[in-house]
Amino acid sequence: MIDRTLAGAPAKTRLPQGAVDTQMHMYVAGFPAVEGGPGLPPAPLPTPEMYRKVMSWLGIERVVITQGNAHQADNACLLACMKEMGEVARGVAVITPDVSDAEIEALSAQGIVGARIMDLPGGAIGLDRLEEIDAIAANAGWMMAVQFDGSALPRLEPRLASLKSDWVLDHHGKIFSGITNSHVATIKRLLDRGKMRFKFAGCYESSRSGGPDYPDIAELAREIARYAPERIVWGTNWPHNMATKTEDYPDDAALLDTVLGWLPEGAALERALVENPAELYRF
Repeated sequence: MIDRTLAGAPAKTRLPQGAVDTQMHMYVAGFPAVEGGPGLPPAPLPTPEMYRKVMSWLGIERVVITQGNAHQADNACLLACMKEMGEVARGVAVITPDVSDAEIEALSAQGIVGARIMDLPGGAIGLDRLEEIDAIAANAGWMMAVQFDGSALPRLEPRLASLKSDWVLDHHGKIFSGITNSHVATIKRLLDRGKMRFKFAGCYESSRSGGPDYPDIAELAREIARYAPERIVWGTNWPHNMATKTEDYPDDAALLDTVLGWLPEGAALERALVENPAELYRF
């Protein structure tokens, strides 16, 4: 069991009207974990009802639900959550290279706008299928959410630069080895090609310096946000599935203030939370 805080003192950062949370997972009962994944998050199950309380607390109005690793390539739970959330939600699913055109059409009709690549333990589809999934996503008009150990970013640059679909570099690049000038330069070159977005989410998953301020991630985030504010999107990473104990569970309002404080002053907040995600996720 874990006690997830769903309400509390408001964040100091007031979110703009139409704010989109582009990185989170949710679940409904009746969908067991699939073999190969990490299992469902600790009880109680993080449901749409619970997440709506977080939306109200933080001022979030729209959401992108990402397929969780627990269900691998079975999108049934994701689609059930999409139905429950209604028009305020879009979804990022897991598809395999043999997915049919009819399946893509059916997923699109239910609000799916993207495909997930997760090349870390527990992920369903990794970088070995990147180009195949990219071709399908591009044909469908979908984006891709791409997550991997960003330590390899310089080596992977040629492959990433050739992607046809719009795509998001997840979780601040998740550079486990430590962020170098080479990583920053690679990210900037990929941004310059016009297909990639950079996601502010889950800073605690790869920070080597740690909270509450995550200075290593903060330095990278500030640099990229100054360089390409039109390419930033943001997510809560709720329900913080890496937290397995109540004492490790983050304060969502405090985390929001920290992460959004890395954006430049002025119009950057509106761009990152409203304009950029609305375009990318087709709200």
